[in-house]
Amino acid sequence: MLGSMTRPKDPVGPGLAALAGLMADETRAGFLLALLDGRAWTAGELARYAGVAPSTASEHLGKLVTGGLLTEERQGRHRYVRLADARVAQLVEDLAAHVRPHAAERPRTLRESSAGSAMARGRTCYDHLAGRLGIALTDALTGRGLLRQDTGFALTDAGLRWFDTAGISLDRTGRRPLTRACLDWTERRPHLAGTAGAALCRHALDAHWCVRIGSERAVKVTSEGERAFAELLGIEPTTLH
Repeated sequence: MLGSMTRPKDPVGPGLAALAGLMADETRAGFLLALLDGRAWTAGELARYAGVAPSTASEHLGKLVTGGLLTEERQGRHRYVRLADARVAQLVEDLAAHVRPHAAERPRTLRESSAGSAMARGRTCYDHLAGRLGIALTDALTGRGLLRQDTGFALTDAGLRWFDTAGISLDRTGRRPLTRACLDWTERRPHLAGTAGAALCRHALDAHWCVRIGSERAVKVTSEGERAFAELLGIEPTTLH
């Protein structure tokens, strides 16, 4: 009978359970969120960030590396870790977007409140820009007919020319999608990710349009950036603060 038949197990099940288990620890989850800044961190830096002992951090990092979520590099006696690739970053950011509205706690100190405001205003999401800054750029690109959102994110022909005119090189030879929508966990709307989002973020930092602030992912727009975004995309400087 159908009810007594044993259904074969989905071969993906054990791997999915193992992946979920890797993220089901608050310290490891904190490491993954910190590494969304796209940079390599030492085990000691992550230990201090999470407020745990170095030995505890090393144990957790070992599990994340073995599980394929992190990669490690060694320079001399220092061990650096970073997210394995953009797909891992997307997974972490997507999960964070689901839990943030329900799990957000009120800041306990003025410093926490200031840091949270800075992150919401503008931040890096692995290798692209997020927060109100990311949304403002995405809206401006869309409003000028450079980016389409009606059938998923896609650059128009005018958009491709805009990147070229702005001096922002797009690598279209890799397997990574040129554009991708990434749900912003503070704005609750998608911002631009993918190769184009990464190229725009990299150029903004290299050209000093944006600078990193603090020890986390927050960025702020400089006066040079205000002028560039106004000239290239018609973004009012007041919307960037």
